[in-house]
Amino acid sequence: MGTLLVVENVSLDGVAQSPGRPDEDTRDGFDRGGWATTWFAQDPEGARAAMSGGGVTSAFLFGRRTYEDLVGYWLTTPEPNPFADILRSTPKHVATRTLDEPLAHPASHRLGADLVDAVTALKRDVEGEIVVLGSIRLVHQLAAAGLVDAYLLTTVPVLLGDGLRLFDGTPAHLEVSGATVSPRGALTATYSVLPSGAGEP
Repeated sequence: MGTLLVVENVSLDGVAQSPGRPDEDTRDGFDRGGWATTWFAQDPEGARAAMSGGGVTSAFLFGRRTYEDLVGYWLTTPEPNPFADILRSTPKHVATRTLDEPLAHPASHRLGADLVDAVTALKRDVEGEIVVLGSIRLVHQLAAAGLVDAYLLTTVPVLLGDGLRLFDGTPAHLEVSGATVSPRGALTATYSVLPSGAGEP
């Protein structure tokens, strides 16, 4: 049975949109892209913690936009790097209504039309961690369906004011299972999602 782990950088006010580059995701006129990269340039310990990941990644799960942008970006960078090697070899499952097989990058598979059924089957068939990177709209759907098992979040102490937020109104009880704080104040923590009804006051 697989564990679905959402890995994100978020601002202190909950924005997860376009952390890496100015042109990464400009939906709705968002013009603060690259905010996490800018922070981590002055906070190498925070950057290392953000990139540390959880356990062994058995598969990735992406929305279409993140698949095309993030995977495409890393797999076309001229310098070899371990992250590109992991992305290339690890099975990638893509939730998309517009892309057809075969997908653009190696070891990639299109999910079935029913997202909940497809991810439920994926969790049943995969042993280990199924990691979601970016894909904020997809995370909203997965959380609403109760399919997220844990979040690995690096909270960067900046306020962006607007932008697409990671959490979109779905309540959950969480338990912190590990946390580190960088010298400049970036908090990297793992939050396990408790079963419904657990952890209530």
